[in-house]
Amino acid sequence: MYSTSDLRKGLKIEIDGQPYVITDFQFVKPGKGQALYRCKMKNIMTGTGLERTYRSTEKIGKPDLMQKDMSYSYPDGEHFVFMDDTTYEQVTVDVDVVGDFKYFLIEEMPCKVLFFNDIPIDLELPIFVEKLIAETEPGARGDTATNVMKPAKIDNGYEIQVPLFINEGDLVRIDTRTGEYTDRVTKK
Repeated sequence: MYSTSDLRKGLKIEIDGQPYVITDFQFVKPGKGQALYRCKMKNIMTGTGLERTYRSTEKIGKPDLMQKDMSYSYPDGEHFVFMDDTTYEQVTVDVDVVGDFKYFLIEEMPCKVLFFNDIPIDLELPIFVEKLIAETEPGARGDTATNVMKPAKIDNGYEIQVPLFINEGDLVRIDTRTGEYTDRVTKK
C-alpha cells in the first residue's frame, strides 16, 4: 500500500481492482484542516480518465504490475506472440493491447511488455524503427529544400508523411511514439 506522501506524477496505483497511472498531481494545504492531494489519473487498461482527492491519512492500493523484457516473434491471427528473453516462454498479446504498434513490429525486436495480474496490458517498443518505403510518388529534382511532405506507404501498408526526396525502396526511420517519419537511413 502507498501512503498519500508517496503520490507523484507517473506513479502506478490500483483503484477498484484496476491499474491507473497518475498524470497530474497537486498538493493543497488549506488554512484549516488536513492537507489534500488532488490527482488526475488514467486507467492503463482502458485509457479513461479519473480525478480523485485524497486526505493525508489515506492509503492507496499498489497494483500487481510487472514489466518483462521480451522479443517479438510472429503474428498469430488476432494475437501477437512475444518470447521472454530469459525463460524463452511464449506469451500471446491481444491486438487491442498492441494497437498501432503492429505496424512497427519487426521479428526479434526487443520490447517491454507490462503485465497486470499476469495479463499483458501494455507494450513499449524501441523509440525508432527502420522500415522500407514500399509505395510513394517519385520526387521532383530540386525539391529537397522545402518542408513539403507527401504520403508514402511502408511495407505493411501503414501510411506516413515523408519529404519529397524520399523514393520507393528508401529505408526510413520512424518514431514509434508518434508514428511519424524522422529521417532517411543512409545506405552503406
